[in-house]
Amino acid sequence: MKTSLHSVEPAETVGEAVAVMAQHRIGSVLVMQGDRLLGIFTERDTVRALSQAHDAARHEIISWMTHDPKTVAPSTDTEDALRVMLDNGFRHLPVVESGKVVGMVSMRDLAG
Repeated sequence: MKTSLHSVEPAETVGEAVAVMAQHRIGSVLVMQGDRLLGIFTERDTVRALSQAHDAARHEIISWMTHDPKTVAPSTDTEDALRVMLDNGFRHLPVVESGKVVGMVSMRDLAG
């Protein structure tokens, strides 16, 4: 699990989120309003946005993110987290404890 988290606010644009992802060489960003997890925006969402709107980079991220993403607890074992990702076609899964995001696990993390 990675605990260095990168996030954007719901009013930020697809272009701003992609810039954060590129700068940090990551495949997703959390969409947060204060401490509250609203969604997740991934590389796949970027492709979907660009394929459906010529000016997608200027659209608010909230239009393209995955709302209310599935999450796991820090105590979730690796096999269970992997099963959630495989069953749902995810490559990134937020880790939440007591209602707060404390980390992110990716398919790459679990493949090692």
